[in-house]
Order: sequence, then C-alpha cells, then structure tokens
Amino acid sequence: MQLPHTRPGNWPTKLAESKLASRLKPSPEGCQIGLIGIPDDTGVKLNHGRPGAAQGPDALRAALARYGVAEPHDWAWPSIWDAGDVEVVPGDLEETHERVTNATLAMIEQGVFPIMLGGGHDLTFPFVRAVAEFHKPMHGIYFDAHLDVREETGSGMPFRRLIESGAADSLRVHGLDPYANTREHIDWFKNNGGCIAGRTHDDDWLAQPTFVSLDMDVFDSAFAPGVSAHNPCGWSPSLGEQWVFQAGRHKQVKCFDIMELSPPHDQDGRTARLAARMLLAFLRGFSERRS
Repeated sequence: MQLPHTRPGNWPTKLAESKLASRLKPSPEGCQIGLIGIPDDTGVKLNHGRPGAAQGPDALRAALARYGVAEPHDWAWPSIWDAGDVEVVPGDLEETHERVTNATLAMIEQGVFPIMLGGGHDLTFPFVRAVAEFHKPMHGIYFDAHLDVREETGSGMPFRRLIESGAADSLRVHGLDPYANTREHIDWFKNNGGCIAGRTHDDDWLAQPTFVSLDMDVFDSAFAPGVSAHNPCGWSPSLGEQWVFQAGRHKQVKCFDIMELSPPHDQDGRTARLAARMLLAFLRGFSERRS
C-alpha cells in the first residue's frame, strides 16, 4: 500500500536473513508497527544547525539492516511495515508538514502504531499533530538537550507548536542541557505545562495518552557525533535505552520518533547504529504490551 505523498524507503539491496530488517512486511496487513521516514532538514537549516538530518532515515535503515537478530531468544518482534518516506517539498516547510500529517493519518487508519524516522526535530510537530486527532490532548515526553520551544519557524519549534495548537497540553523533557537553553525558553516552557525531569522513573510519568520523541543529541557526542547539534556532556546509551524500552512497553505511548540523526557528521556510523539500537529497544518493549 502507498500512503499519500510517499515513496518506498531506501533499504540495502540485500538484507541479511539473520537481521531484524528481513522481517519487514510489504503491506500493513497483519502488522502492529508502521515506520515512516521524513528525509528533510529544512528546519535545521533555518535554525542554523548542521545540515545532514535529511539523510537520517536512509542511514537508520542501513544500520538496522546490519543489526538486530531476526529470532531473539526470549521475545518475538512485533510485525513491522515500512510505509516509505514522505516526499518533502524543498524550501516549503509548511507544505512538507502538511504531507507528514496526511501520511501519518493514513498510516494510523491502517491500524498500525506509528514510528517516525527523521529528519529535523520540527517534523515531530506534524507527526504528533496527526496522532493527536485520535488521542487529544496528548502529554509529551521527549529526550533532548534542547527545549525546542522557539517562537520562530525551524527545528527548534515543535513542542511550542504542539502546545499552541492544542495537540498537547503538557510536556516533560529529559536530558536537558542547562548551558544550551535560554531563560526565556525555560520560562515559557514552565509557564505552559512543562516539566524538566531527571534521569529516574516515577509512577506518573505516563498518566495519559503520550507521544515520545528521541532527539539523538541527548546522547554524549562521544557516542553520537552524527547529530545536528552535538552534545559534549550528554546521556550514555545505556541510560537512553532504559527509557526507550520503558516507553515501548507502556500502552499509554501512542507514537514514537527518532530525530536529528545527521550522517555527514557521523564517525564510523556509530550514531546510526545507536539510533538503530534505540529502535530495537522500543520494539522489544512494545513486544511486551501483549502480556
């Protein structure tokens, strides 16, 4: 099945049969998960970040094709459909956002859980906007070094837009870098239902329908150099994996995205492989929802 304004995702020509990617399905029939890529970094450029996130979906797929066993020992992967990539409109962020929303709506109507591969973080806005049509208003949890509540258009705006549009009514950020966020942005965030959270879980972190967004710049640049804005003092992969796994297994989480993977700045593909591992952690958590 072809979603509106999409094309097939770019996977390596031959997928090793021992890898998770070999389990992908060509249609949504019988699938639990739907993947959609958004190869666009217009918002990153508008906010003067390092370009390259438009190549993120391809790099994540390539890393996933080389990583993740098809038959794990003590769980079974959810069935997955790759719905392809949204065809972005160069230089027209608003039209690209409309296409993301329309494609996501069409995906959800197929009865699958939506996962987005980015792309600049502004794309979380049109993605979650579509999910909120079914679960409104939503709570938002994001793992990010930045608040991304700028007023101006660009990759730093998505969570402000979600609050202002009514798609979300509260936000919670983990991994914030205090040296990379202004007083103005922190004040706006706290005055509009925002919570700056720590590293540990608590009982009410998922109390209502929730979207979860992972910006790869939450990780320390030693582990994730290939991002739009590198982080010299970020999270370890093990900490991020704990959170992502818990998000995957919780039924209140209604969508998930992995954003700001920037292959031109990636050394040895380590950031793409880390992003693939985060996707695997989420999928493993999701596999436990049935129990």
